[in-house]
Amino acid sequence: MRTSVLRASFANSRGQTFIENKFHTAPIKIAKAFPLEGQLGVIVMDVSPGLLDGDRYELEWTAAAAAHAMITNQSYTKVHPSTSSRGSAMQQTFILEENAVIEHMPEPVMLYKDAAFRNETAVRLKEGSAWLQAEVLCPGRTLRGERFDYRAYSNALTVHYGEELIFSQRQRIEPAKQTISAPGCWDEMTHWATFYMFSDLVSSVHLEQLQETLDSCAAPDGHKILAGASMTHRFGVAVSAASTAAWPLQQLMQELWRTARKGLLGKPPLRFLQG
Repeated sequence: MRTSVLRASFANSRGQTFIENKFHTAPIKIAKAFPLEGQLGVIVMDVSPGLLDGDRYELEWTAAAAAHAMITNQSYTKVHPSTSSRGSAMQQTFILEENAVIEHMPEPVMLYKDAAFRNETAVRLKEGSAWLQAEVLCPGRTLRGERFDYRAYSNALTVHYGEELIFSQRQRIEPAKQTISAPGCWDEMTHWATFYMFSDLVSSVHLEQLQETLDSCAAPDGHKILAGASMTHRFGVAVSAASTAAWPLQQLMQELWRTARKGLLGKPPLRFLQG
């Protein structure tokens, strides 16, 4: 059982974002940071096999005024089996000052058989700032026959604009206690993805752009995709999607990201995503 911490703050100087301060404890750390057309790309590394029973990861990201960072990780977030009395957890906090941007685009979460995982994200925005995130959830190691064999998955997201709570979402899945395959629930789907975009610059125009992307993306052969987009209570758009594998959802999330970068940020796709 361990608590691991990663804290980093970004600042902007002469149009380029850089890491102003950072701190970490094993096994998570920033493996690499590199400039990306005025913003900063950051890759997080986990040098352990993944989240073991009782593990807790705490990550805090702070972006000063006009800073722009893109955060991802090296590989899937792997959540290992846990005992009935414990589990593993990850808490991430994003603090954005005026006109700051953070794009959080991690690799999928993989829930092993008997895993129990609590994932909590808190975002704090100020005027002109923007936070984007895409997540993909896997039901287990499907090539090994694992499908919804984990014990529990709990996911929570809160977004504040200044001191106002503008979004709160909670999800809890306990496959053994729920009829996962029922119509209106997961049905035939096994993988889930979400894309969020929050900023006081968000309008219905951005919703239309993302919906057009959903409408134009054809599902690959052998896989079905169900997806929908909607405005949130204030300053946001949320997209939910489901499929029968992770990679179709990853492709869809990248297309939505490209659309959001162009529509909201006025920026082209990052070069390493093109192709």
